[in-house]
Amino acid sequence: MQEQIKKLRKLNETVELSGGVERINKQHQAGKLSARERIDKLLDPGTFEEIDKYVVHRENNFGMTKQKYLGDGVVTGYGQINGQTVFVFAQDFTVFGGSLAEMFAQKICKIMDMATKVGAPVIGLNDSGGARIQEGVKSLAGYADIFLRNSLCSGLIPQISAIMGPCAGGAVYSPALTDFIFMVKDTSYMFITGPDVVKTVTHEDVTKEELGGTMTHNTKSGVAHFAAENDLDCLARIRELMSYLPQNNMMEPPFVPNTDDPNRTDDTIEQLVPVNPNTPYDMKDIITRVVDDGVFFEIMEHNAKNIVIGFSRLNGKTIGVVGNQPSILAGALDINASTKAARFVRFCDCFNIPILTLVDVPGFLPGVAQEYDGIIRHGAKLLYAYCEATVPKVTLITRKAYGGAYDVMSSKHIRGDINYAYPIAEIAVMGPDGAVNILNRKELSEASNPVETKDKLVNEYRENFANPYRAAELGYIDEVIEPAFTRPKLVRAFELMANKRITNPPKKHSNLPL
Repeated sequence: MQEQIKKLRKLNETVELSGGVERINKQHQAGKLSARERIDKLLDPGTFEEIDKYVVHRENNFGMTKQKYLGDGVVTGYGQINGQTVFVFAQDFTVFGGSLAEMFAQKICKIMDMATKVGAPVIGLNDSGGARIQEGVKSLAGYADIFLRNSLCSGLIPQISAIMGPCAGGAVYSPALTDFIFMVKDTSYMFITGPDVVKTVTHEDVTKEELGGTMTHNTKSGVAHFAAENDLDCLARIRELMSYLPQNNMMEPPFVPNTDDPNRTDDTIEQLVPVNPNTPYDMKDIITRVVDDGVFFEIMEHNAKNIVIGFSRLNGKTIGVVGNQPSILAGALDINASTKAARFVRFCDCFNIPILTLVDVPGFLPGVAQEYDGIIRHGAKLLYAYCEATVPKVTLITRKAYGGAYDVMSSKHIRGDINYAYPIAEIAVMGPDGAVNILNRKELSEASNPVETKDKLVNEYRENFANPYRAAELGYIDEVIEPAFTRPKLVRAFELMANKRITNPPKKHSNLPL
């Protein structure tokens, strides 16, 4: 037995060296951790249990029989984050450049199947040169096997992707099917076709960073959700994200005790929201003053900045936050903002995370480009997401809610559960200025002093119609509240709705306006 144990230990030492010390050193020189180092930093210490560490490829062509590495270029297994079970795979760039092949894919598929059985999240750490050419169609089949599981796991277990190196061609579609994508500045990129192919086909000169770098996908394409400074920052932020999420769609998000008084009031909120509906302010200032300990974990902070999304807690319980951002485009909804918020709302609904919606919206962004690119269809995604969501939904109108955007932002009419408004809130088809131009066109044209007459009419319209009380009279607003009492009001509203149980009509699946 001792001889066999020595052999096993020697074998394990070989496995842990991956592609060898020299290649591991090259990873470090490139500013990257090795696959195993990444797993060690991601998981709680001493909790990782590796699966399939002795797997090798079955390819005999192109001299591959002489190139076999235990593990075949990907490290798979399970462990814990914050005491909760997660499954993880880490592509190993030191072995065949982390290229995916038959057995490589089978290892990933195995842990995804196990994660589905036990109801635990899957985290993929991607660092790969793409499909292993030597294995041809078997590599392509491996990708498709993973894509299928990504689709079937969607909405059942959280799926997280970290792009920590190259990710190109077919490899990008697995991360794109997952719930959240992290990228690392300067060391990661994603694209369907690389700069050389782009230049050949379209004659455009572009670098890897410009085409598919971290900030490109965080600011322009909206493909990525987070931009990390380095590997350690990326892994730490994944751990933070996981602290807000449940294990699966049948469980509640974790409760985190805190000492922040649920009845805490804050008189400074009143000064944060300008009375003038055209004066900008930062909605994140409202968020951080009402949530537990002022902690707001923002998602997609670099993309579609006219809307804010992220996770926080109220009285120890996870909530998803969606808020218009008046400091960017006046908080108007455009294509990117609608898509960004819609996907987040649907994720929260999948995983039993209540949604807080903070509304200060002048409407949908006008313009030829928006109409040509389908603002109607994309705006409908956000409307659909809120209509479909059955989790508790609490809405607060901080200042204005005009036109169809009022309806879309979790109004009472699309099953908002508790709807509040501040006293200065304006709820109307449009702003007073535009309304007077239409309603009082003749009066203005005949006035001896049009400016004075218009000011008078605007003030009358605002007093009579652009306020929260007309909506409150109709039951569309449950209560008009003082800003100082925002936190206790929200805490109590979510506590009231904690046991909410409604279901949508049975169907095979919906037809979301994609």
